[in-house]
Amino acid sequence: MSEQNEDYTERTVAADPPLAPPPSSAEHASREGVQTSLEEVWYLKEISFKPDPNGPPRRYKIITQNYNGPCSFIAICNILILREQIQILPFERMTVSYDYLSRLVAEYLLTACPDVDTSAALNIMPATRKGMDLNPLFTGSTLFRPAGQGGELKLFEQAGIKLVHGWLVDPSSPEHEVLSRTEDYDSSVNLLVEADHVTRGQLVVSEEPQSDAGEAPGQSRSDAAYTLTPDEQRKVEDALMIRNFIEHSPSQLTYYGLFTLASELEPGALVALFRNSHLSVLYKSPGEDGALYTLATDQVFLHESSVVWERLEDIDGGWSTFVDSDFVRSSPAGGDYAGHTAESALAALEQQTGALTLAESADEALARQLQAEEDEHSREAYARQAREQEQKERVERERAHAARQRAIDAAVRPKKKGDCIIM
Repeated sequence: MSEQNEDYTERTVAADPPLAPPPSSAEHASREGVQTSLEEVWYLKEISFKPDPNGPPRRYKIITQNYNGPCSFIAICNILILREQIQILPFERMTVSYDYLSRLVAEYLLTACPDVDTSAALNIMPATRKGMDLNPLFTGSTLFRPAGQGGELKLFEQAGIKLVHGWLVDPSSPEHEVLSRTEDYDSSVNLLVEADHVTRGQLVVSEEPQSDAGEAPGQSRSDAAYTLTPDEQRKVEDALMIRNFIEHSPSQLTYYGLFTLASELEPGALVALFRNSHLSVLYKSPGEDGALYTLATDQVFLHESSVVWERLEDIDGGWSTFVDSDFVRSSPAGGDYAGHTAESALAALEQQTGALTLAESADEALARQLQAEEDEHSREAYARQAREQEQKERVERERAHAARQRAIDAAVRPKKKGDCIIM
């Protein structure tokens, strides 16, 4: 009996299914890869553009940017597309992926620069999906300091794309002397950090008055400046100038820089503009107007065929207007983002959808689809009830009309002689 029990126990244990292993890192990476792949597919928008100002317009498919799109890489590709140096085929396709575009750009670089080492530019290309490390100098619209191996600047150089910015200090301003010494953004920020350190964190603080509790009697925060060495005092004064410049140019564009771009760029130029830590396509229109326009690539304008360019008229976008392919002021069809500038429309979209995960976005899309189907069913049911009610009323009207007609016929029908009543 005991042997049978032991045998039964062994068979039972052997028959139990193994416990499911926890999700592996490979599976987690696979899910992340799927999400990344979905995020790296962008919609294409058809526009018309004149590569030759004196020639006829031609049709192009430009790449639109979603709220998580790589603006640097998309700007590079759109410039090459409008220059007809790369072409997305077939023309009827609606979307394009990073893998497809990266192959196009790599093939163009290898063909355009056969005798040049393009390894630095090709190696930096995958990093453009998450942004580019660009360090502008405040003293020139085309001046940037290379970061790391300098692959970012090599990519623009070997693609033949001019990289510009308008974050320039006015030579007549009090900040010019300081910024002409620090020159670039990174060096200026480093000086800010050093000055904040020597002031024990008093430089980068709120301007609101604070309690002096804990300080020595008779000593205020301003008295602490007198304990600094002359070199430290000079560093703090320079840092205050830098902070003032950065705080008054939050869009990374100044009016002096805007005027400099308008005067330095050649008519018909297509360049990459660094602004607001983003890259966009900048175009200077030919003719006497010579206005500056940025390509409206935000996905919120995908179906707004009249919104192609945004005129760059001020530093914060308050006076910017949208124009169509002929650079005529456009009248968007409307919607949730009517009246927005390109930047504010993208910010509104980010605020609306930025907190949603991929699964939540899919659930939201499914909910909208189900709601739309329910609304359609309701409309069909209402229309069916209306038709049935109308048919019922029509039948009743026909019956009433027939009854009246019979009564009339009976009233006017002449009586026969035999139809007399015998009393």
